[in-house]
Amino acid sequence: MATVILLRHARSTANGSGVLAGRQPGVRLSDRGEDQAEALVNRLAGVPVSAVVTSPLERCRQTLAPLLAERGLDPVVEPDLAEVDYGQWTGRAIKDLLEEPLWKVVQQHPSAAVFPDGEGLATVQARAVAAVRAHDARITAEHGPRAVWLLCSHGDVIKALLADALGVHLDGFQRIVVDPASVSVVQYTETRPFVLRVNDNGGDLSGVVPHPEAAPSSDAVVGGTTGGTDTAGTTTGTAAVSGETSEGSDA
Repeated sequence: MATVILLRHARSTANGSGVLAGRQPGVRLSDRGEDQAEALVNRLAGVPVSAVVTSPLERCRQTLAPLLAERGLDPVVEPDLAEVDYGQWTGRAIKDLLEEPLWKVVQQHPSAAVFPDGEGLATVQARAVAAVRAHDARITAEHGPRAVWLLCSHGDVIKALLADALGVHLDGFQRIVVDPASVSVVQYTETRPFVLRVNDNGGDLSGVVPHPEAAPSSDAVVGGTTGGTDTAGTTTGTAAVSGETSEGSDA
């Protein structure tokens, strides 16, 4: 029942280089990425982060470093949130990969894509979803259903998590955009996830924090939320119809 902020690592030296870095060692944040990591401290200033879980790769650890130092938090390293194992594709130029028959499969039918000597995207989604749900259950048990926690991972991994949360088949995950240093927010409940933000690149994130007086619920607000203190997955009373309440009326 907790809320998870899905953070893609900040811009790395590989982003924009035209090379598929994957799990290749030595990929660090660029100067721009270091600035984005520092900015994360202010972006999350209004969010009480109860726990942090991260991919083991260096660019994720670097992205979290300023926030962890400011909050005094120790992250849990989760191997199942690591970057896709692209196998023989790792370190290759994108322009060369465009000529591979598998490229069209990755683009049009990713659920069937298995990288040579690597893993399949369906396997990536399965391991990532299982990891997130396990950590969410653990953090909810430790900190309560209104807890907010932060996960730092990689573009394709987060896109796979969002596809699952949206109830979208993995073949549709290429329609989702996840930029470096962007955040997406999912609130898990007993019966369904609610997606609160997707690819948010700036602004106040305090609105994703569950209201302390709102009862956690798996019911959607009929007609949409009111834009007030209630958010998807939390209710302050009877669900609104057509958005009408006493208060008035990201994907």
